[in-house]
Amino acid sequence: MNASLNSIRYRTLAGTVLTQFALGSVYTWSLFNAQLSHKLSEPVSQVAFAFGLLSLALAVASSLAGKLQERFGVRKVAIGAGLLLGLGFYLTSQASNLVMLYLCAGLLVGFADGAGYLMTLSNCVKWFPERKGLISACAIGAYGLGSLGFKFINLALLSRFSLEATFKLWGLIAMAMVLAGALLMTDAPKQAAAAQTQGSRDFTLAESMRQPQYWMLAMMFLTVCMSGLYVIGVAKDIGESFVHLPALTAANAVAVIAVANLSGRLVLGILSDKMPRIRVITLAQIAALAGMLTLLFAPLNATLFFAAIACIAFSFGGTITVYPSLVSDFFGLNNLTKNYGVIYLGFGIGSIVGSIVASLFGGFLATFHLILALLIVSLLFSLIIRQPGAAKAAEENFHAEPHLGKA
Repeated sequence: MNASLNSIRYRTLAGTVLTQFALGSVYTWSLFNAQLSHKLSEPVSQVAFAFGLLSLALAVASSLAGKLQERFGVRKVAIGAGLLLGLGFYLTSQASNLVMLYLCAGLLVGFADGAGYLMTLSNCVKWFPERKGLISACAIGAYGLGSLGFKFINLALLSRFSLEATFKLWGLIAMAMVLAGALLMTDAPKQAAAAQTQGSRDFTLAESMRQPQYWMLAMMFLTVCMSGLYVIGVAKDIGESFVHLPALTAANAVAVIAVANLSGRLVLGILSDKMPRIRVITLAQIAALAGMLTLLFAPLNATLFFAAIACIAFSFGGTITVYPSLVSDFFGLNNLTKNYGVIYLGFGIGSIVGSIVASLFGGFLATFHLILALLIVSLLFSLIIRQPGAAKAAEENFHAEPHLGKA
C-alpha cells in the first residue's frame, strides 16, 4: 500500500475513533432520569423508557445506514448524523412532556447515533482487512470510552448549568466531535475491501439472508445482547433485591460492568486476529453462560455477584466488538454495513425483550432462565456453524481430484 493511501486510512481511523467517542455519550442517559422525572412530573420508569426507544432507534438506523452510505458516502452521512444528533439534544432540552421526550431523545437522538455508529465502524474495518479485530476493538472501545468520558463531562455541566443548558451543551460538544471526525473519513475503496480470506466471497444482503448461517449468527448476537443489556440495565437493582447487598455496595456494579465491558472489547477484539473468530465468540458465550449459571444457582454473595455480572459484561463487550469482523468472514467485506445492519437489529430487540419478559413473568428469574436457555442454544450454534459454501467447496475439490477419492 502506498504512503498516500496509508495516510488516508489512518486519518479515517482517527476520525472514526473521534466519532465513536462522541456517539458513545448516549450511554450516560441514566444521569438525567431523576431530573427529567422532576421536570416532567412523571415516574422515573417512564422517563427511562426513552433510553429503550433510543436503543431501538439506534439499531434500526444502523440497519439502514448501508443504503445511505451507498448513495451519499461515509463523510456526508456522518456529517448528517452529527447535525441530527445536535438537533436531537437541543429539542430534548425543550421537551415538556413524555411524548416529546420519546420523540426527541428516543427516536431522533437514537436514529442519529445509529446512522453514524455502524456505518463508520464498518467503513473503518474495510480499510484494514488484515487487522479487522484490532480495528474493531479500537473503534468500539472508543464508543465504550465515550460513555465514561461523557459521564464526567455531563456531571460537570449539570453541576454548573441547568438541565436544559446541559442538554444543549452536550449536543453541541458531541456534534462538533462527530463533524470533525467525519471530515477525516474517506470511503474504503473496493480493492481495499477485497483482500479477504481465500475462498470467501461477497454476499449481497438478499443472498446472505437465504443462508441458514445468517440466522444462526443473528440468534447468537441477539442472545448475547439480551443478556448483556438486561443485566447492565438492572445490575444495581439485582444486587439490592436479589443478593440483598447495601445500596452503596450494589452501586459498585456500575464500575465492575464498565471495566469488564471494556476489557472484553479489547481482549477479545485483539484475540480475534489470532484465532478463528467463531471460536472467540464461543469463549464469550461460555463466559456469559458461567455468569448466568452463577446468578441462578450459586449461593450469592458480593464477590460471586460481581464476578457473575463481570463475566456477562465481558462477553457482551467482546461479542459486539468481534461481530462485524465475524460477519465479514462469513459474508464478505464489501456489503458488511448492510449484512451486519440487519443482524444488529438484535441489539435493539434484546434491549427491550428482557425487560418485557421480566414484567410479564414476575421479575429477574424469568428473564435469567430465558437467557440461560438461549445461551445453550447459541453455544451449540457456534460449535456447529460453518462458513457458507465451505462444504460445497470441499466437495468440489474432492471431485476435482478423483484419484484422491480412489486412494
